[in-house]
Amino acid sequence: MTSVRTVLLLSATLTMGFAAGAFALYAHAIMPGLRNTDDHTFVAAFQSMDRAIINPWFMAGGFVGALLFTLAAAVSHLGRAALPWILAALALYLIAVVITIAVHVPLNDAIKAAGNADRIHDLTGVRERFHEGRWVAWNLVRVATATAAFACLVWAAGRG
Repeated sequence: MTSVRTVLLLSATLTMGFAAGAFALYAHAIMPGLRNTDDHTFVAAFQSMDRAIINPWFMAGGFVGALLFTLAAAVSHLGRAALPWILAALALYLIAVVITIAVHVPLNDAIKAAGNADRIHDLTGVRERFHEGRWVAWNLVRVATATAAFACLVWAAGRG
């Protein structure tokens, strides 16, 4: 059972790191870079990136994987010293998941539903309705919670 616990905690830690890194990349590079583009470039690039990120590697190896592996690690560590840290990580990451579902997915879906950027007549309106500031602000919360969850899992790994 020890090796299973170890593998689950390692998998939770790695996938949490991937998820936190993806959120951070959007916060520190992608969205600041897009902020300075014209409306057509913003809409087209965001649509393309959002379609690309919905893939099995990111979903299993990051976003959903982090949640499932952290939950499995918690179950496998019942009664162990690491459990409170794993549960803290799970709670923190659940916040990021809820934010994603409640804020980011609807905004992302709306900008994709606007259609091909080459055929949109009111690109400024599409970008304004996207609520870029809201997307960015809530992503910073995801960065903070996912990074804190990652730190909790790293700390838990030292507790066994």
